[in-house]
Amino acid sequence: MSRLNRSVLMLAVGIAFGCAGDAPPDTTSTTRSLLAQPRPEDMATQFDATGLPVSEPELGIESLGMNLGSVDAPVKVIEFVDYGCGFCRQFQAETFAAIRREFIETNMVEWKFLPFVTGMFGNSAVVTEASECALDQDGRLFALVSERLWADQREWKGSDEPLALVRGWLTQAGGDGSAFDTCMDDDRRMPRVTSATALAAQLGVRATPTFWVIGVGPIQGALPIDAFREIFAQLHEQMTQSAG
Repeated sequence: MSRLNRSVLMLAVGIAFGCAGDAPPDTTSTTRSLLAQPRPEDMATQFDATGLPVSEPELGIESLGMNLGSVDAPVKVIEFVDYGCGFCRQFQAETFAAIRREFIETNMVEWKFLPFVTGMFGNSAVVTEASECALDQDGRLFALVSERLWADQREWKGSDEPLALVRGWLTQAGGDGSAFDTCMDDDRRMPRVTSATALAAQLGVRATPTFWVIGVGPIQGALPIDAFREIFAQLHEQMTQSAG
């Protein structure tokens, strides 16, 4: 990644997470140690990003995805995922609950969940837009739809009517089916999908899942909870030392 793109990212993330004031702590040693670790190819889905949009995202990162945790959390993470990615599903099933419990709910980490479309998986674009139309109603429905997209990934990827599946999940949970239909018909949330996809291309995301730890950089793969514990422990230690 170029210095310019990294600077653009830091500026965008500062806006997205509401950071202000003092300069971020020096995380050079953490960055070097983490990026030196092997990245097993069997833990992430690599893809050719040449087909992704390379233009500027229409919408800023602050308005994309779903933020979890406190804006005052010292560590910021952006999770780039495609709903069709098997390793993304694995991460959600095996690791994310522990991250949420140990780090997000304790105000140590603010997490931005950012689905985009790699172009590798059938029906991914339509269900990603559908998840956005669920979010257009409320965050609870978005979370529920996302959970079903992970749990029933094989079903919707092979379905001739993936949109009907998502609509059914939403209405069963008490969502407004008519409002959902209007959102999809109008492509109201499509700028969010295309902007997230453009942002992933702009930042050079080449695998899913990719976790962009601010101050460290991109880390690929459905890593186990112990790996994230190490990453966050190092960052918090450096931040504590910097603050002292």
